[in-house]
Amino acid sequence: MIQNRRKFIKQLGAGAFTAAITPQLYSCSQKEVRLSILHTNDVHSQIEPLPSDHYKYPNGGGFAKRAALVDKIRQENEHVLLFDCGDIFQGTPYFNFYKGELEIKLMSKLGYDAATIGNHEFDNGIEELAKQLQKAKFPFICSNYIFKNTPLENMTLPFKTFTKGPIKVGVMGLGIELDGLVNQDRFGNTQYLNPIEVANKTAKLLKEEKNCDYIIALSHLGFKYDDEKVSDIKLAENTSFIDMILGGHTHTFMSEPETVKNKIGKNVVINQVGKSGIFLGHLDITFSKDASNPTILNTTYHV
Repeated sequence: MIQNRRKFIKQLGAGAFTAAITPQLYSCSQKEVRLSILHTNDVHSQIEPLPSDHYKYPNGGGFAKRAALVDKIRQENEHVLLFDCGDIFQGTPYFNFYKGELEIKLMSKLGYDAATIGNHEFDNGIEELAKQLQKAKFPFICSNYIFKNTPLENMTLPFKTFTKGPIKVGVMGLGIELDGLVNQDRFGNTQYLNPIEVANKTAKLLKEEKNCDYIIALSHLGFKYDDEKVSDIKLAENTSFIDMILGGHTHTFMSEPETVKNKIGKNVVINQVGKSGIFLGHLDITFSKDASNPTILNTTYHV
């Protein structure tokens, strides 16, 4: 398997990630703790690798190769989380024929910890989406979509926490506005809430009530835009407690994460890995026992 590695290390001192790591994490940790975050976005039903004659990424991607890579990383790392940031569906005949069932079953077998919903998940309508989500063995997290009185009611979570060793991670999911992007008859009575307002409220809950040490947003908002549309950049700039944003929607191939100051001057790391499962994002976060100089190592794998 070809592995194309780009490494990006940021030493995070005062005014960076130290404020985001709570004291209880270090009081119970006797050594450095490393958390490995794996992520995909906009896979778009790319079950098999891209064609050998693809103009830029011949033989790139594919579920089988990704599964082998994820398995290897899990064998080498104790604390691993695997997320997807939406647009799992649409793009190849596999979706046209299986309506998303194959994608969900493969992701379940691969052991995804959570995903958020992208706009293309609604391409066959909300009833069909509900049928497919019933087959998932991992949760879908949607913080700013309200599915009351729809087939998706009670089928998603507004947030979820994961405990990895001494680290408690809080995760939210933020979706793009569907009106004007998706036909209304496809998403029905789904209610869209302002993602920045929801993110601030959810992150505060995760930090102060759920006692999370680290907070991640799974976003399908898009990396950035030329206008005032809500993006990952705007989300980071206008929130207080989010530590990391894993993005999707804009198919942005990032060779290294972007770091943005939030409302209170702390760093938020933003990353996105293009589309079609060509790359697997891998962010290692190392927490030292005395909370000094936490580091992030980014390795973007060419699948």
